[in-house]
Amino acid sequence: MKNTLGKQERLKSKKLIEKLYSEGDSVKAFPLRMIYVQTPHTSDFPCQVGVSVAKRNYKLAVDRNRLKRLLRETYRLQKQIVYNNLDEPYVFMISYIGREEMKYEELFLKMEKLLTLFISKVKNTADENIQS
Repeated sequence: MKNTLGKQERLKSKKLIEKLYSEGDSVKAFPLRMIYVQTPHTSDFPCQVGVSVAKRNYKLAVDRNRLKRLLRETYRLQKQIVYNNLDEPYVFMISYIGREEMKYEELFLKMEKLLTLFISKVKNTADENIQS
């Protein structure tokens, strides 16, 4: 698998984003929060991802854009955690909810923790659905 984050892997559809925020579930590893929903999408990839940083916490666009670049990069390098463990297509949004900017190394570890939490929660939900 290539370590890229191409156009088809990015979440751009307004309808999917609305569905995500209305029906989605979340998992949190401070300062990151992931809202996700299992839904079919047009991409060939198992999931589509978007990143966001609150304007309320970071007034300057340069700071928001830097954090979004860091989030995309840390996800891009660790997306195999998600890709190797998913069977159905998912859509998710990763938000930076902290007020302090983190260093890349710390953010990398937090992203790894967030992705493993997401996988474990999805697996637990799937197991509960099978048992009931």
